[in-house]
Amino acid sequence: MGKHARPTGKRAAATSGSGGAVRARPLPIRSTVLLRRPVDIWHKPALSAVVALGIPEFTLLALGRMDLVLYTSAGAMCALYAHGLPYAARARTLMWVVLGMVASLGAALTAASLTTSVPLLVLLASLVAAVHKMMCDATRVGPPGNLIFTFISASAFFVPQRIGQVPFHVALALGAGGLAWLVCMAPALVRPRGPERIATARALEAAAGLLRSGPAAADAHGGPDRARHATAAAVNAAWQTLFQVPGRTPAAAAARAGLERLLVRAESALAAPEADTAEAERYAAWARDLRRGRPLPEVTLTGAQAGELAGITAEHEQAAGATPRRPAPGRPHGFPAVLRRLAPGSPLLPIGARVAAGCALAGWASMAVGVGHPYWAVVTAASIYQANTTLSWQRALQRTLGNLLGLLLFTALLPVIHTGHLAMILLALTFQFCAEASITRNYWLGSVWVTPMALLLTEFARQLPARTLVTDRWIDTVVGAAVGLACCVLVTNRRAADRIEIALDQVAAAEAAALRLLDGDGGPGDEDVPDGDGIPDDGARRIGWARDRLAASLMELREAVEVSAGEWWQRAVPEERVALAEQRGHRTLARLVRRLSAPALAA
Repeated sequence: MGKHARPTGKRAAATSGSGGAVRARPLPIRSTVLLRRPVDIWHKPALSAVVALGIPEFTLLALGRMDLVLYTSAGAMCALYAHGLPYAARARTLMWVVLGMVASLGAALTAASLTTSVPLLVLLASLVAAVHKMMCDATRVGPPGNLIFTFISASAFFVPQRIGQVPFHVALALGAGGLAWLVCMAPALVRPRGPERIATARALEAAAGLLRSGPAAADAHGGPDRARHATAAAVNAAWQTLFQVPGRTPAAAAARAGLERLLVRAESALAAPEADTAEAERYAAWARDLRRGRPLPEVTLTGAQAGELAGITAEHEQAAGATPRRPAPGRPHGFPAVLRRLAPGSPLLPIGARVAAGCALAGWASMAVGVGHPYWAVVTAASIYQANTTLSWQRALQRTLGNLLGLLLFTALLPVIHTGHLAMILLALTFQFCAEASITRNYWLGSVWVTPMALLLTEFARQLPARTLVTDRWIDTVVGAAVGLACCVLVTNRRAADRIEIALDQVAAAEAAALRLLDGDGGPGDEDVPDGDGIPDDGARRIGWARDRLAASLMELREAVEVSAGEWWQRAVPEERVALAEQRGHRTLARLVRRLSAPALAA
């Protein structure tokens, strides 16, 4: 049965309505180790991290100060973030990532210099790990999320430190973070429009897949199929990317407008009544041109589509660089949005409680079995916490399997590692590249390379006996995964089901506003669709607002359902209501797109 299919019989009775009985859900095993296709831009964080790590490490090697590698690595690891963002947004995001990393490192080093109590340090590291998890989820910073912050800070809590050394070590991290910022921004000199072109290409490729599969068959099973949902999600993500692209010069504005025209055409696939192979191939060819840096193709739009883009252009000009049209108009963004996601009643709070409790108990349990520096157990526990219990269970298995294989790899390479610091640096950079190349295929495969790299970073300062090092890391991994998963199961996220109810209400409101516009009842004073603050209020632009709001609401509903469905002990998901809301929502979305797209014009 597909995820949008309606349940029947007893199962329908058990799952309909929001007040269904609380039940335990089975935890998967086989799907945990399956390999996926790698992300299309995996090489960008991989190469950026190798450069950002390599320059400080070779510099420290020349200076004979390899004991400082941990501090420079803290800043250099920031090069793993924000590669999907346009360069203007990337610059801002990376700045906050670097400052957050430096602040975490400074707090950890200060604590290490003020106390040697291992239980207290475990507690402090666990609280910091919880803050990392909630802040990364609230800001939606993207991969690799909280894990890098927690690994660096947890390690620093257990590094011998004097208070007078802290400013210098923090300065090293800040300097390496500045270098990472430069490395990540350097591609803008070669392909300044690269990120937004890739986002638009993804939308075109998803639309091509939808046209090949036959969009008209989407509603045959009671809801949108995977291709329709993937297309709506890719288009929505591409609009979000373009919203962050400034058009301060005529050339930049023209480049953005060209991508917007392509994106409007890709969106029209949601309203296509049947499969269209010729149009699908046209979209695929446009996507290839975007990825290869070729000139933007000329695209013909309908009158309504052109009117919508004219409204967007007017908003760009009036906003003078501020964020224009949004998929969810009227919603908070920036700092207000982050504060709202962390407010009392937020579903992120139970996740933060899970991380704090699981990391602390894992660290203390590791101490109880004789591990002297249990930060690895804290990191392991922090790494397994995902959006729900099912994903956390999978991550725990993946982490354990990957760490075991990584420890075997590290052990096999010990003769090479012991040849000197140069070999250690080359191996660490190789492991970093391989980790980024494989981690998007499956977390366990990436962990095979992350584990020996992490061990090398701690080995630069002082070398431990191989048996002690491998044994301690293996114990920490097993203890951290087991205790962390136990806390994940015991500390349930009951608010996940409430999020579905909120999302259903948002979809209903967005659909009602859209239908009023489609039926001609949505006047200029309609509060559901903003009037543009003086911008000419044409129908095409208002339909664009309604379409974006409905698309974003449908994305939020699907995410809420998937998070709640993965909780091990949770109220039953109201599957019939969700399927009906998604079915009606996508049909209304298709009507909105059809209004903008008709009559269909060939490029």
